[in-house]
Amino acid sequence: MTTIWKSTKKAETNNTFSGTTLSSWSRQQKLAMIAGFAILGLLLAVSACSKQSPKPALVGVSSPAPTLAIAPVPISRESTGMESAGPNTQVAGQAAAAKKVHKQRPANVTYRDPNTGVSFMYPRKFALAAADNTASQSAGLDAPMNFVQPGGVAVATVAVPNTLYPGTDFASGFFRVNVNRSLSAEECQHFAFVDASDPDGEPIDAQKVKVGATDMEMTSEFEGSATKQTETQYYHDYENGACYEYVLDLNTAGYGTRQDVRPVNRDEVFARLEKILATVKTSPVEQLPTEQTVAAAASPSDQTSK
Repeated sequence: MTTIWKSTKKAETNNTFSGTTLSSWSRQQKLAMIAGFAILGLLLAVSACSKQSPKPALVGVSSPAPTLAIAPVPISRESTGMESAGPNTQVAGQAAAAKKVHKQRPANVTYRDPNTGVSFMYPRKFALAAADNTASQSAGLDAPMNFVQPGGVAVATVAVPNTLYPGTDFASGFFRVNVNRSLSAEECQHFAFVDASDPDGEPIDAQKVKVGATDMEMTSEFEGSATKQTETQYYHDYENGACYEYVLDLNTAGYGTRQDVRPVNRDEVFARLEKILATVKTSPVEQLPTEQTVAAAASPSDQTSK
């Protein structure tokens, strides 16, 4: 019996100690757990507040962002509709753009004379000669004026280049404008050259032709030998109180004397000159004073000075 009691007492003592220890440890754990939860709640509250605070506006970049090496992404030609632009392609594109910017000069040039109001167009590859008769004669561009009265002056001459008809007897060809302010409208309808076949020496009958929208009088002259020939067409038109004369001239030489020379197509040459004639226009201008008007205007001043 004694043994049993002791053992029982001892067991009770052990149970009491275990319970006391468990009870004490549980309190500490509870306190630790409560403290942990409190700290955790505090941290959560601080974190929530920091997330809800507004972000400051970006005024500028304080430091440059690090440069990242990005590999080029290939673009298919089908997606862009353009070819890939390599160095050679860019250079070629710039050259093509430069060529496009450069405007091509027109094939024809317009000539205008403000003194007579005459204007016409001629091919750029033709040569505009000086109006001086001496210069025209030295260049082989000589043709007499066909006015019935003196007083005519040359305005402009356009020469056909010899390179257009290589291997032919083409010597020269030109288009010329002459003006005579001493003629009346009636006199402008006639020409000075006479018909060599007419025994009475009457002037060559002129024929009326239409050049563009203008009615003109026209005659032609031909002279030559076995080695040289000259064919000239004259057109007269009365405008601005003056008689305008348009000359189309063709000179040939060498055919029949050299085997390597063939005759030039005369119709083709005159067709080129007639295209220039078809562009002729005359704008209104004030009549230039004649010699009599100048003398009359100068007389009062001379008498006053005396």
